[in-house]
Amino acid sequence: MTSAGKVMKLTLSYILLTLIAVACLYPALWIIMSSFKVGDSLFSETLIPSELTLQHYRDLFLVHSDKQIPYATWYWNTLKVAVMSMLLGTLFQIMTAYAISRFRFAGRKTLMSTLLVLGMFPGFMSMIAVYIMLLQLNLLNTHFALILVYTAGSALHMFVAKGFFDTIPKSVEEAARMDGASHTTIFWRIVLPLSKPIITYIALTTFSGAWVDFIFAKLILRARENWTLAVGLFELVDSYSSTEFTLFAAGAVLAALPVAALFIYLQRFLVDGLTAGATKG
Repeated sequence: MTSAGKVMKLTLSYILLTLIAVACLYPALWIIMSSFKVGDSLFSETLIPSELTLQHYRDLFLVHSDKQIPYATWYWNTLKVAVMSMLLGTLFQIMTAYAISRFRFAGRKTLMSTLLVLGMFPGFMSMIAVYIMLLQLNLLNTHFALILVYTAGSALHMFVAKGFFDTIPKSVEEAARMDGASHTTIFWRIVLPLSKPIITYIALTTFSGAWVDFIFAKLILRARENWTLAVGLFELVDSYSSTEFTLFAAGAVLAALPVAALFIYLQRFLVDGLTAGATKG
């Protein structure tokens, strides 16, 4: 390829990437600017409002006489569910991946194939079965049920973690075993300290998945005081026929802050976990 052809190819690539970036960033910027707009209308002639206000952020935490918006309660509910799901889901996924990576047992390949196939199906396909099971167990409208649902499916996505554990030399574990260390000791004191990148990756994805989930939260949680942010913000717009859109925009901005901050702060570990887990299957 000539130098002119390379320049043309590079230019087209940059143009395409710029268009993709604009398409991804414009909706987010529109929501952010709408949260500072005066009034509650959805329509806006310009992206940047002529007059800015913080009143919508204050309204989220004020008591309204005409409607109930327990935003702080929704925020706490979401944080509680997301953190507990992250801790339990990360633990289960790491333990499952390590066992499949290091141990050879009857039915191992069949189990891996089953997990791979099940992981290809979207989670909402099981919502009827999950609802019936939780109904029989009398767990509907509880945060524990939501945590249980998020945690139970974590092992289906353990293949990236398994790939990471495959890259850890077995000689490290063999040396520890010669010194009398058990499998449990090796896992907690040797393997886990070496697995910070993949643990960070799994924890971030599990946390963000539980933080933004709407389908199962809407299915399980009934009482308004038990809602998560996804359900509460949806009902905020749906119940008031989009007349509270700017209030919804302010709530969406605050809901996005924790996940965005975590991804920015832990970006290096996230990339390391993805690349290390993809080197060997």
